[in-house]
Amino acid sequence: MGHREDLLEGAKRCLLAKGFLRTTARDIVKESGTNLASIGYHYGSKDALLVEAYISLVQEMGDGYGPDWGADGGTGTRAGSLERFQEVWASIIRSVPESRAIWMISFELIFQGDRMPEVRKLLAQAQEEGRSGIVPLFTDVPEADLDKDTVDTEGRLYQTLLQGLMVQWLFDPGTATRADQLTEGLRRVIAGVTGERDAGATGDGGVGVAEEREAAAPAERPAAN
Repeated sequence: MGHREDLLEGAKRCLLAKGFLRTTARDIVKESGTNLASIGYHYGSKDALLVEAYISLVQEMGDGYGPDWGADGGTGTRAGSLERFQEVWASIIRSVPESRAIWMISFELIFQGDRMPEVRKLLAQAQEEGRSGIVPLFTDVPEADLDKDTVDTEGRLYQTLLQGLMVQWLFDPGTATRADQLTEGLRRVIAGVTGERDAGATGDGGVGVAEEREAAAPAERPAAN
C-alpha cells in the first residue's frame, strides 16, 4: 500500500481506539508509519482524513447488514415484504456488538457537530449517499438503479429507523425495540392506512426474542476507555 492507503487504515484504527475528537495527526502518523506532510498532501487536513476513515468504517459495517444469503445467492424472504423488513432489522441488531464503536463515533460527531462545521458539511454529504446504500437491503434494487424520489423517501425512512434503533440498542439493550416489534408496528400502520385491521403474525423467518437479546448482549457493556 502507498501512503494514502496507509493513512486511511491508520486513521480507521485510531478512530476505533480513541474516537474523532481525541485522535491527533501524530496519532495517525504513528499508527500508519507515515509522516505529517503526507496527511496534507493526500487528504488536505487531519479532519478530512478522519471523515474519509469514518465513511470507510460505515461502509464496511453496512456490508454486513443484508439478509442471510444462501449458497445460490438468494434469500428466503421476498424483497419488499414484511418478512424481508424483519430479516434486515434482525441482521442489523445482531451486528450491534461488532459495530458499537462505529456507532459511538457517529453520535460523537452528531453532538459535536457545531464545533466542527467543515466536518459536519462533509458528513452531511456522506449521509445523502447512505440513504441510497440502505434501500437495496429491503428491495434488491441495485443502488445504481434507484431514482431520486425513492432515495428521498424510502431511503430517509430506513435511515431514520436505523439511527433511532441504534440509539436504543446502545443505550439499553434490555428495553430496545426488537425486529419483530418494529415489523408488527409497521404491519399495524399499513393495516390502518388500508382499512384492514386483521390481526396476524408478520410471517415466518423472523428472529426470536431470546436470539436477538443474546446476539446483542455484549452491547450492554460500556466501551473501554
